[in-house]
Amino acid sequence: MALSLRHHPWGEPLRRPAMSNTEDTRPGIALTSRYLTRDGVPVIPVSGELHYSRVPRHRWAERLRQLRAGGVTVVATYVFWLHHVERRGRPRFDGNLDVAAFADLCAAEGLDLILRIGPWVHAESRNGGFPDWVQHAPVRHRTDDPAYLTLVREWFGQLAAALDGRCGPDGTVLGIQLENELYDQPAHLVTLKRLAREAGMSAPLWTATAWGGADLPPDEVLPLYGGYGDGFWVDSDAPWDPTFRDHYFFSHVWDDPGIGADVRRAQNIAAAAGGPRTPSRLFPPATCELAGGMGTAYHRRPRPSALDIAAIAHCKIGNGSAWQGYYMYAGGTNPFPDAQESHATGYPNDMPRLGYDFHAPIGEAGVPSETYGLLRHQHAFLAAFGPALATMPSSLPDQRPTGVEDSETLRWALRSDGTGGFLFIAWHQPHVPLRTYRGAQFHVDLDNGTLLLPSRPCDIPPGTLARWPIGLHGLDYATASALTVLPGAVPTLVLTADAGIPVEISVAGVVQPITPGPAPVRLDTPAGPLDLLVLDDPGAWVSNGRLLLSSDELTWSSTGELTVRAAATPVVRAYDPAARGFVDVPLEPAGATPAPVAATVVPLRAAGDVPFAYGKHDGRQSAPSREIVDELAAVHRIELPAWAGDPELDALLEIGWAGDVAELRVDGRVATDRFWDGSPWLANLRDLGHRPGAELTLHILPLATGSPVHLPPDARDRLLNAEGQLHAIDAVRVTARRTWRSEG
Repeated sequence: MALSLRHHPWGEPLRRPAMSNTEDTRPGIALTSRYLTRDGVPVIPVSGELHYSRVPRHRWAERLRQLRAGGVTVVATYVFWLHHVERRGRPRFDGNLDVAAFADLCAAEGLDLILRIGPWVHAESRNGGFPDWVQHAPVRHRTDDPAYLTLVREWFGQLAAALDGRCGPDGTVLGIQLENELYDQPAHLVTLKRLAREAGMSAPLWTATAWGGADLPPDEVLPLYGGYGDGFWVDSDAPWDPTFRDHYFFSHVWDDPGIGADVRRAQNIAAAAGGPRTPSRLFPPATCELAGGMGTAYHRRPRPSALDIAAIAHCKIGNGSAWQGYYMYAGGTNPFPDAQESHATGYPNDMPRLGYDFHAPIGEAGVPSETYGLLRHQHAFLAAFGPALATMPSSLPDQRPTGVEDSETLRWALRSDGTGGFLFIAWHQPHVPLRTYRGAQFHVDLDNGTLLLPSRPCDIPPGTLARWPIGLHGLDYATASALTVLPGAVPTLVLTADAGIPVEISVAGVVQPITPGPAPVRLDTPAGPLDLLVLDDPGAWVSNGRLLLSSDELTWSSTGELTVRAAATPVVRAYDPAARGFVDVPLEPAGATPAPVAATVVPLRAAGDVPFAYGKHDGRQSAPSREIVDELAAVHRIELPAWAGDPELDALLEIGWAGDVAELRVDGRVATDRFWDGSPWLANLRDLGHRPGAELTLHILPLATGSPVHLPPDARDRLLNAEGQLHAIDAVRVTARRTWRSEG
């Protein structure tokens, strides 16, 4: 099948909404129907969800630096009414509820902030984030009922007072999201906006979630979309839903009728039958909930891979995304027990009482996952090429997949201004494996002629996520993914090789193969001399025009100081454009880091016999109660080495286990918990509240062999091979990481 595509220019004129241009203006910020600008330059922001009230305050600065090192430019956070005002008239804004301090820290770290103020937020929280006294109030919630608005006005006033101008004309907050997943009450969103203004809160951007065919007030809110490749919110026996599968294809449809379908019910049926499915003509296509991972409900426990997550984000860029927003980007822990969504509070899903890891790029323990690295490279690309990419519309090929079942037609797209741009290839999906696509060669019609690439047909292996430059820095094209450009007397274009695809470039029609490696190739192009550096090292980091290589975790302070967190003496190499090579980065000496050790696990109590199920709600399996866990869970004491309490170390507990529900308790207090999905459990000992001399116990409730809960295939196989019920501790290991800093 011919792979051909014609560049299509913008179909609508550029428009400038009142938002941020004539209303709620702030110097340097402006919004158009195609992109956001900062100081007149188009940008593609990257927002990552981090809930300050679910993260210990002593970790805030660390998390923000991890976000920034990962290429995130905007922090998004829900503001949970439930967390702040458990009791009416007694609002709390202290400790890790100090939203003003969090806003200040975001600004100090050079990150923009979006506050998602609700008042209903969902976020797998009890009552959707309403305090119990609000949930039980005799009002019509989430409507313009005057009695309900009285409660909202009270909450907005308390929040505005705590923010003290930070969310106002002279403040630092970039945006405010109103409500969440409200589909049929545009007038209520306008009312909430008015109440927020009356309380003293405003921002250049006002947003609302738009999926599910949401009816939003025109001109009042920037519609935000999402994309999840799997979800805990469908039934345990449901197949891989088409609304999930759709996100692994390039498309110009931005709506997703599947997100939140479990709580929409009748509304979702109406929305799926029609309604708006494309962004507003006034606003650009933007997202706030691309899957950064996936939560774990009791009845259904998806476990997305890093490539699953990266593929969806990659497709959205190719689709024309003007804003990449992830939910979640950093996991956390509920600030108190029973703050979660549950059957007991009338919700369709039972969630863990405390743990909110979400399989996020930065997990509950604060450790970056493989997902973090894959997304980091995408974000470096957006930082370097976003000003040009934002002005480029997306074009789709002449021959496109016939539907979500099509596993044969190659998935690709182009973003171009008619003379240059980027060719995107996405050849990955979970659950239904793709075969190698044989003999790919692309015919791209641009305003200045037709381009054929590569020079000979090539095979596209499964797992390929490519972004090939066209007409960039004097190149006709390159068959390696663009990463960044380093400044210098001769600029350095940095590409990354796509596994299994030969790298070639074309300059003025002359094709040249390139072998990836740490040394650049000097090219004479029509645009001038260029150093081309093609890497095959996944440990690339980009910050402020600097390229570094390291397999360890790097972050930067607001002043630019490099820090490295590692379990052994790290090696960091920086590219020197003048020397045209990599040099070692000197690091301040740090103390010795203890080697990982196996923790001593002492059985204290054997598990009891568990039942097949613990009841249902709306046809979904309910989680066992606290009393059942107390009664039937096996109990093990974990004995730690003395160095695990060293405040200079970041001590982690790695638990390989199998069962149903597990809890970690410190001196009898449940510190966090987990539903088993086959993945290792990583816990940060300091964040658990563990101190030398404290008793640390692991409680594991077995899972009955015939349990109907949905598990990933490997976990399901292990369960089916168990005799009667599954309970196992495979290994418990204690590791430590230490922090090194650059000398200059």
